[in-house]
Amino acid sequence: MEKSKKYVYFFANGEAEGNASMRNLLGGKGANLHEMTRLGIPVPPGFTISTEACVYYFKTGKIPEGLEEEVTKNLHRLEEVTGKKFGDNTNPLLVSVRSGARVSMPGMMDTILNLGLTDESVKGLAKQTNNPRFAYDAYRRFIQMFSETAKGIKHENFEKVLEEVKKEAGVEADSDLSPDHLMKLIEKYKEIYRRETGEEFPQDPWKQLWEAIIAVFNSWNSERAVEYRKLNKIPDDWGTAVNVVAMVFGNMGEDSGTGVAFTRDPMTGENQFYGEFLPNAQGEDVVAGIRTPHALNEYSKREKNKDLPTLEETMPEVYKELYNIAKKLEKHYRDMQDIEFTIERKKLYLLQTRNGKRTARAAVKIAVDMVEEGLIDKEEALMRVEAGRLNELLHPTFDPNAPKKVIAKGLGASPGAAYGKVVFESEEAAKLGESGEDVILVRHETSPDDIKGMAKSRGILTSRGGMTSHAAVVARGMGIPAVVGAEDIEVDYEKEEFRVGDIVVKKGDFISIDGTTGEVMLGKVDTIPPVIFEEFHKLLDWADEIRWIGVRANAETPEDARRAREYGAEGIGLARTEHMFFSGERIYAMQEMIIAESREEREKALAKLLPMQREDFKELFRAMDGFPVTIRTLDPPLHEFLPKDDEQIKELAERLGVPEEKIRAKAEALAEANPMLGHRGCRLGITYPEITEMQARAIFEAACEVKKEGVKVYPEIMIPLVSTVRELEIQKAIVDKVASEVFKEQGVEVEYLVGTMIELPRAALTADEIATVAEFFSFGTNDLTQTTFGFSRDDAGKFLPKYVEMGILKDDPFQVLDQEGVGQLVKMGIEKGRSTRPELKVGICGEHGGEPSSVKFCHRVGMDYVSASPFRVPIARLAAAQAVIEEKRKRKRSVVR
Repeated sequence: MEKSKKYVYFFANGEAEGNASMRNLLGGKGANLHEMTRLGIPVPPGFTISTEACVYYFKTGKIPEGLEEEVTKNLHRLEEVTGKKFGDNTNPLLVSVRSGARVSMPGMMDTILNLGLTDESVKGLAKQTNNPRFAYDAYRRFIQMFSETAKGIKHENFEKVLEEVKKEAGVEADSDLSPDHLMKLIEKYKEIYRRETGEEFPQDPWKQLWEAIIAVFNSWNSERAVEYRKLNKIPDDWGTAVNVVAMVFGNMGEDSGTGVAFTRDPMTGENQFYGEFLPNAQGEDVVAGIRTPHALNEYSKREKNKDLPTLEETMPEVYKELYNIAKKLEKHYRDMQDIEFTIERKKLYLLQTRNGKRTARAAVKIAVDMVEEGLIDKEEALMRVEAGRLNELLHPTFDPNAPKKVIAKGLGASPGAAYGKVVFESEEAAKLGESGEDVILVRHETSPDDIKGMAKSRGILTSRGGMTSHAAVVARGMGIPAVVGAEDIEVDYEKEEFRVGDIVVKKGDFISIDGTTGEVMLGKVDTIPPVIFEEFHKLLDWADEIRWIGVRANAETPEDARRAREYGAEGIGLARTEHMFFSGERIYAMQEMIIAESREEREKALAKLLPMQREDFKELFRAMDGFPVTIRTLDPPLHEFLPKDDEQIKELAERLGVPEEKIRAKAEALAEANPMLGHRGCRLGITYPEITEMQARAIFEAACEVKKEGVKVYPEIMIPLVSTVRELEIQKAIVDKVASEVFKEQGVEVEYLVGTMIELPRAALTADEIATVAEFFSFGTNDLTQTTFGFSRDDAGKFLPKYVEMGILKDDPFQVLDQEGVGQLVKMGIEKGRSTRPELKVGICGEHGGEPSSVKFCHRVGMDYVSASPFRVPIARLAAAQAVIEEKRKRKRSVVR
């Protein structure tokens, strides 16, 4: 069976057995070499060993039957088209052996150049080319690459010897070494090989070839390749193809060279041909960074190479041919191309083309420009931009050229770049922030009473917690960069310092944090401010034309609400009222209410909060004029509002005129073993109905007042943590009673809805009963994930990375919705809810509302809207449009089948 299988595909002289559509079989690099050959582009001839051979090798530990014969047969074909002979001492055929996965994994796997050289054939090459320097340079490079790739010998061994020989020769550049010095270097390299392997460097080209092929297969499972796949969610079982291609040489003199070109600027997306090349060099020299590359043209010049001649100046005909081919390839592939090329004695060869990696900004600009140029349509443009990468455009970022010293790494929980003085206490952060100082709040973890300090900080760093911990959720909502769960950091509040190994960072020291990468750096690192550009708005306008699922924002401050509208939010899907209680006089009124002994005392304290809440809601309604605003009644347990340390307790006791012991006793009485499952959410409103009454009154009075101003207002009151229909009935009755009273008092009525958060499995399971009372559902998937898995989101960070690494879980379920488990509860909840209330409005307000794959799931299960932090609104808009396009394409494919 295996013998009849074809594993090797040949390409040469305008004809190829493969094409661009065969990337799964031939890898991206191989498929494009075949395609370019078919297009008549100058590509050195060669053949591709398919990914199936690699997969077979990993499954069985041996190469498939018949592969050896196929490789031999195709190598003889290569000899015929090149007129050279593999292993010949006078006219040797040399080849490169390169990896090529189906998706681009730049630099992750291995390459060997100049394979086929031996002690004898190198002399023939020197004589044939009349260029001994080139021949011996090619041989020393081959020995080094083969040794590192096939035998795992450390790169440093060769670099050390190279430096010694250069010093002895009195030269600085490799290219200045004489043939004699290169021969000496070859002997030293072979001695390293002998010492490290216990055998002589192989002089049989066939042995070299097979060891190289196996080495490229094995590089699929190298540490860096595995890590890259993990980061980019590339399956481990794809394997890599192997490309065996006749060598062309960029190191034959000043009329030769090698380089990389992009059909557009990969940093900005500008429609400018961009790239670099090195004269008299081979491929690895460009990326090694030892010599300064020359620019292709004036546009490509940077500070370091501004005085070096460009390719356009030194070889204008070659440059013109390269430019024309680049444009042809971009038009053919309808995307920006990243091209590798070699020039051998003024003859141009293309070694690779692939869709180029680009910044988020460039991705947006290129996609929009290509629509306007007629290369692609709007739907294709929307699919070209990875929704999650829009994050990079909405926050300041660190200057990639700035020096930095990384001391620790956590989870990049809220994107953006920030630097400031280290502060450990939230109150101090608030005070310094208000006075205009840049501060980074550093905590073990944050809690709701840190909200003011967090709001005034430039960034937040915690040693504990995960992607939906308090710090992470609040920071994202505020658009404040945050790194959480940086476990290498030992925070010492007493000494006011944190340690990372031997490094001590004290209060007042400057650090920088990258909320995208999770890096923590010493000192100030320069940042670049975000600029929202025309193409960004245009792309999202196109997304809005296509998507049907609504996009709202989680916001509770006027600033957040305004920002959300700027980013295209169509309402507020979650306003957390507890966040409004933590500033200024409000916290004292709240604490007074908690300490109160009777309902009368509680109502007295709540009466102080009422006007403050009313003003908050008026601001939100004004900012969202014409759009719905979903307000969640009080959710966290009451003990979170009480002071923790002696000084704060003393201050509160004096302010309220009660003994300190009373406050301590109350805090003790309210303390819970597991607050997340304790006295919170609707349970508070049931035991203390006066809290729900006050909040409902504040909402309806605000709504009536702004309606009189001419604001179109649509309040939606959301009762949290409901597990039985009866809980909702009790709370809804209070809301409806207060609404009726306020409308009578104000002489005006507003439309409103009362609904609930579905954040407990029981609520999802009994959603048909709950929907008889609820007019809308909003899935709180942060808590639903916790209660479904039995994970504490603040502690799961200790083991979840290991679970993902071991493949127990595909993703961290607090970052990416668990569609097989939690998602099924969501789907069931929607279906059951609409079985008793067909018009039931359904949304999501957990952090998943801004994660692209989760947004697409919400689209598929028929939600009406998703809600995310303001900075993730554009991501949700784009992901929602992509969901429609993907669905349309899927239908089209099934019709074709």
